[in-house]
Amino acid sequence: MYALLRSFLGKFVKTGHLTVIDHSGARHDYGDGTGPRLVVRLHSKAAERAIATNPALKFGEAYMEGEIDLLEGTVYDLIMLGYANAGRALMPAAWMQAFERMRIVTRRFQQINTRLRARGNVQRHYDLSARLYRMFLDPDMQYSCAYYPGPDLPLDEAQLLKKRHIAAKLMIEDGMELLDIGCGWGGLGLYLARVAGARVDGVTLSDEQLAVARRRVVREDLAGQVDFRIQDYREIDRDFDRIVSVGMFEHVGINHFDAYFRKCAAMLRPGGVMLLHTIGRANPPGATNPFLRRYIFPGGYIPAMSEILQSVERSGLIVTDTEVLRLHYAETLKAWRAAFMARRDEAKALYDEAFCRMWEFYLAGSEAAFREGGMVVFQIQLAHRVDSVPVTRDYIPAAEERLARCEAQRGIPAPAWPEDWPADWSGRITAAARSDLDRAASARRNATSRRPG
Repeated sequence: MYALLRSFLGKFVKTGHLTVIDHSGARHDYGDGTGPRLVVRLHSKAAERAIATNPALKFGEAYMEGEIDLLEGTVYDLIMLGYANAGRALMPAAWMQAFERMRIVTRRFQQINTRLRARGNVQRHYDLSARLYRMFLDPDMQYSCAYYPGPDLPLDEAQLLKKRHIAAKLMIEDGMELLDIGCGWGGLGLYLARVAGARVDGVTLSDEQLAVARRRVVREDLAGQVDFRIQDYREIDRDFDRIVSVGMFEHVGINHFDAYFRKCAAMLRPGGVMLLHTIGRANPPGATNPFLRRYIFPGGYIPAMSEILQSVERSGLIVTDTEVLRLHYAETLKAWRAAFMARRDEAKALYDEAFCRMWEFYLAGSEAAFREGGMVVFQIQLAHRVDSVPVTRDYIPAAEERLARCEAQRGIPAPAWPEDWPADWSGRITAAARSDLDRAASARRNATSRRPG
């Protein structure tokens, strides 16, 4: 084994049960023998050298490229082993600490998200085939943290509770005009229109997401109430009663926080309310993980609460409520990872083995970060005036109960694709949706009839 890697593992892994088989076939044991047994095979000396010198980036790359195999255990188990040993510095060597300092120093240069670059960054991730996202998301295509009162809740129910929780904090009344910044596949906007009665403008930078969202508007017969479009939030020139942004702020970039909140302040009417739902770090400001920045979320950054609040204070808005969702995203990612792994062969047919390894590493590493790495979700409620929302939080559960009744009366939006609709959905869909459902059923029958045997 490359000497530097052997030295690093010997100093770092004191807890757990890790066996590493190096490129020559030699076995090296680390840890105190507790916990699940992990057996890792390294296939080349080049991979050993790369991991030793820059593990934050090269470990993920080596796994993605097939230079690492897990003979016992999973990549999630291996990442969690790292966190279990994090009492000793995750970057124990001087050169590793230098890499981390350099990432922090250069982070502002990596997040110069002009309008053109912002759209390119979004398209790299969100314009991947919708077939991929359908493999692991819930039927409403919610690609953000769900709301888990308990860990055993089905994913689709937890995502519905998330939408209800957000709607309760927004205190929407029928006919209010609402802006959804980063509307994705349209699920939240459609919920706020159908259930809460809002008139919704949703903006995205993803062509793939927009196409799906617009089809859903027609199926839900909400064309006069919901408008989804391609538009940068910086180009919007009107105001709204309510603003919501879920899972988009992570792409703004720290250089643009002040401009973001100033723009939101300008778009929010005097008595209005805004709800920002974003991943955050419970620790001081840092830098984006280099593997995620290169392969998953280019231009992205996970902010500390202190970084957000400084920009809010300069915008003229005030914070009227904050909530920190801690393990909710860990449970969401656990469900996504299980669903993806169950359909991994389909993903491999759509892309290739390297892509599947990259995606597995992303989901596993993210789940571990929300369990042990200080990642959380912030829900920050903002307003211009101190009297825009009640002075206690009692209104939130009361509003959630009212919204649950509205869901039963008005129905919730149908799943994003007709073939995902349950058989009992027919009483709550429009003629356009019924036509799509019939076509999907016909396609399934034709596919079945063509199968041999």
